Amino acid sequence: MDKKTDNTPSFEQQLSRLGEIVRMLERGDAPLADSLKLFEEGAALVASCTKQLDEAEQRVVKLREGAGGPVEEPFEEAGE
Repeated sequence: MDKKTDNTPSFEQQLSRLGEIVRMLERGDAPLADSLKLFEEGAALVASCTKQLDEAEQRVVKLREGAGGPVEEPFEEAGE
């Protein structure tokens, strides 16, 4: 089901960090190199959060489509 390691930030933590990055970039006072690093980190966080949301959506779809009522099925990650 959830194969995160203990040190992987949660969805909520990643979303919070993304908000921090947006605020820092909006201020516009960081040097260009730092801004690029922040942008790259933000892009990676967006990709990770999007993946987690897609996985959650797939689990909801599986629950709703269960015959005779909701049936929870484990989500299988791509590539497995």
